[in-house]
Amino acid sequence: MLTKEKTSAKDMTTGNIILLLIQFSVPLIIGNLFQMMYNTVDSLVVGNFVGKEALAAVGSTTMIVNMLVFFFNGVSIGAGVVISRYYGARQYDSLHAAVETTIFVTLVCGVLFTVIGIWMVHPMLLFMSTPEDVMDAATVYLKIYFAGMLGLLVYNMGSGILRAVGDTRRPLLFLIFTSVVNAVLDLLFVIVFHAGIAGVAYATIIAQFLSAVMILVLLTRTKEVYRLSWKDLRCSWTILKQIFVIGLPAGVQSVITAFSNVFVQSYINSFGSACMAGWSCYNKLDTFIMLPMQSIAQAGTTFVGQNIGAGKTDRVNKGTVQSVGLAVGITAVIAACLFFFAAPATGIFTDDAEVIRYGAMFLQLNVFFMLFNCVNHTLAGALRGRGDSTGPMVIMLLNFVAVRQAYLFIVTHFVSNTEWLVGISYPVGWTACCIMEVAYFYLRWGRKAER
Repeated sequence: MLTKEKTSAKDMTTGNIILLLIQFSVPLIIGNLFQMMYNTVDSLVVGNFVGKEALAAVGSTTMIVNMLVFFFNGVSIGAGVVISRYYGARQYDSLHAAVETTIFVTLVCGVLFTVIGIWMVHPMLLFMSTPEDVMDAATVYLKIYFAGMLGLLVYNMGSGILRAVGDTRRPLLFLIFTSVVNAVLDLLFVIVFHAGIAGVAYATIIAQFLSAVMILVLLTRTKEVYRLSWKDLRCSWTILKQIFVIGLPAGVQSVITAFSNVFVQSYINSFGSACMAGWSCYNKLDTFIMLPMQSIAQAGTTFVGQNIGAGKTDRVNKGTVQSVGLAVGITAVIAACLFFFAAPATGIFTDDAEVIRYGAMFLQLNVFFMLFNCVNHTLAGALRGRGDSTGPMVIMLLNFVAVRQAYLFIVTHFVSNTEWLVGISYPVGWTACCIMEVAYFYLRWGRKAER
């Protein structure tokens, strides 16, 4: 029988809610920042030392990578909810079985996704209408990246296990270390060895494998309740079903949304490599803007999961409201700063004047609409913590895919096929999704809280 010892985990079933959310979110924000630095550093190095075609290649591949990574991250959300519930309910034997199951599934998926990813590279780049001057570089980058997919998935799942029990500090330390390693290797391979875009891809997968080894060593050697026992490594079908009930809708939603964004990328690609590079710069900055809301949403999922397990419904409702307010407040400040400093922010990635013009335009068009996306992510996180993953999946697919693609088709065919009209396709989906998700949350859960 497993017992709970002195631990690095955080019990979120007692204490000040807003303080717990902040304490949990800050390491997540910093950790996600460093994780995103992998691809961002790639963009910085190739944009400044290789050329705009290489920068466009790295940027245009992001959506393809995300299709597989986001699916697996959706499954990891399901694993995190299941583990956080067992932790909140103090059911440590079930928690142990859930850890073994998630690692087993991760190893299998890592091999499978590597094969699928390498196989789909060329067809997907053709589907996205990737220009000839970008095609070769994008193909090289993606094939190397997918060859190292297992390292990324193992780290993400391992850190997800730790987050589920409230430990965000140690995954952060690992990310800081490996992000520095990635940056050093990027510069070494590109400037010293002149390996070009292949060099930044190799640097990334080496750093990712290093982070995976570190997280597995931690999980294996810990004496805490969530330790990984290799001799017990197996798939519990009962637990896997619980994980998939929550994780599959989230994964499917992420994949289809990412696939929809491939269509957006194809519209952008029609405007040439300078616009592609500007869109790439905007997307890097957009990703950083989303860090606080995503991290707070993750904190909310763990908070809700633990408190549902402990049977504290009132505390769940208060935490949901406070997580939304916290995300909106922080994002508003960041959005204002980036709106007024759009050109300098874009100039971090390149000194090409035309690329900076495009990047700044996309940033200023979209940045304040991120406040609607705060509500989307934090409410979706709270709903998944409750075990309701299908509702946010349907709502987000409807708006991020159907509404967004309908908008793009209408404006490009019947209004004007211009860069700025294509660029605001993201906010159109965010705004419509926010309206529907608030209504759904109130009708599904809000009225229960009032009673």
